[in-house]
Amino acid sequence: MRAKGIAYDTGFVRHGEISLEKFDLDAVRRDLTVIRDDLHCNAVHLVGGDPERLERAAEIAAELGLEIWFSPYPLELTPAEILDLFTDCARRAERIRASAEVVFVTGVELSIMNSGFLPGDDLVQRLTRLLGEADGRAERMREAGARLNEFLAEAVAVVREHFQGKVTYACIPFENPDWDLFDVKSFELIRSAEVADVYAASIRNVVAEGKPVAITGFGTAAWHGSGAVAPRSMEIVEHDEAGLPVRVKDGYVRDEDEQATYLREVLETFEAEGVDGAFVYMFALNNYVHRPDDPSRDLDMAGPGIVKVYEDGTWEPKAAFGAVAEVYART
Repeated sequence: MRAKGIAYDTGFVRHGEISLEKFDLDAVRRDLTVIRDDLHCNAVHLVGGDPERLERAAEIAAELGLEIWFSPYPLELTPAEILDLFTDCARRAERIRASAEVVFVTGVELSIMNSGFLPGDDLVQRLTRLLGEADGRAERMREAGARLNEFLAEAVAVVREHFQGKVTYACIPFENPDWDLFDVKSFELIRSAEVADVYAASIRNVVAEGKPVAITGFGTAAWHGSGAVAPRSMEIVEHDEAGLPVRVKDGYVRDEDEQATYLREVLETFEAEGVDGAFVYMFALNNYVHRPDDPSRDLDMAGPGIVKVYEDGTWEPKAAFGAVAEVYART
């Protein structure tokens, strides 16, 4: 693989609230240095909803010599609001491009994460209506993809007006974006038990089409059995009325080795099938805190981070950290 990367959270913004309250640039520098030196990454996927934070993190990544995937991550925005966010971020990404290799990510899973593409007031409603009855599901997916492609044509034109580097979009396969708009094909492609037998072949097929392929958004959590249901491995957490995670449902057992084995296997698959870039999801999910003495509140068990974050903000590597470092060091 040319780009060996990981996603780094700068704070997700939903309804004006940001998931990562504190954004310490010294801590960001330490994390990105670890990502480069200890994980053996040469690229980082900077995700978040605050343009200023994305730019500050990108400046540090550029100083460290990392390839930067500059990724504004719209959540529950209208198409007009998404365009405003992309315009601001494209200008910032172009400034970073003067000193680093930068790829602009024109959104992630936009059709389900935002309004205007599928009916429904939030992610759960949109997915429920999209995937509900089998009768008509394919047509619903095609309609959502058509609306998304109409938007992406406008969005890419806006981005390219301000940004002169490579552009991609991190899609869910059903969205079927018009790849002629982009320089790199990026897929949120997560292996689960249901697709394990065709997973490698599906990657091989898209790689064979010629344009560079990156896999983003893949990973699983650190509990026994998570690999089989990887796209839904965070669903073992209960949330409060505000949507914040509060506890782990009963019956689940922490298993860091499961997460490590999963990531090692999928990264080796990407290497074997000729993927251009891979971005593990993710380095740390800071609001899924590790509480080793209270399993029912050990939210990290359900988080995709390869480090476990404590309530004081410090972190330690999980078994998955070593697995990713091992693969990246030898590929």
